[in-house]
Amino acid sequence: MKYIFSVILFVAILTAHGQLSTEAWHEGFIVSVDQDTLVGKVNYDMETNMLQFANASSIRAFSSYKVFYFEIFDNIYRSYRQFYTIPYKLRGNYETPVIFELLYEGGLSLLAREKIVQETATSTNPFWSGGAGVIQNRINYDYYFLKKNGDMIYFDGSRKDLYRIMSNKRDKIKDFMRSNRLQTNEMKDLIRITSFYNSI
Repeated sequence: MKYIFSVILFVAILTAHGQLSTEAWHEGFIVSVDQDTLVGKVNYDMETNMLQFANASSIRAFSSYKVFYFEIFDNIYRSYRQFYTIPYKLRGNYETPVIFELLYEGGLSLLAREKIVQETATSTNPFWSGGAGVIQNRINYDYYFLKKNGDMIYFDGSRKDLYRIMSNKRDKIKDFMRSNRLQTNEMKDLIRITSFYNSI
């Protein structure tokens, strides 16, 4: 009985932590390319660049071609989040409207795109039998920097690439990161670094 309870508890914890923002509906609004504003529930999927919108009377689907901007209150992270569709060569040689989340806006803006990755979770609980573990989905992020002139730069997550992108202020960025022990693969740290870059 104790073994069964431990298994159920472990799976419940994985489910709670593995809940994805893209699987949820959020209060928010959408601004279409025709400048119409729709207020209601919003669900988004960055991998397909699709939105769903629901209100009391209907449910509608939108591709990124039809949406300029949308904002949600994320029920999981308990915060407001802003998204834009921006022409970008995500795959192939042609630009298409792609959904990006705005993390920081300035002379050099920081954007992100969610992607779902699978990982195998294991437990050190003695009542959890061995084996391959439980496969769960989690959200990872790709980061991009947007210049004032509209140039979009993909960021590979490394210090070397960050110093390349911020080369005109490289030494000050290095000192700031070192003194504050900031990492380039942590969203909150990357936002702080971008904010500092724009302030100097």
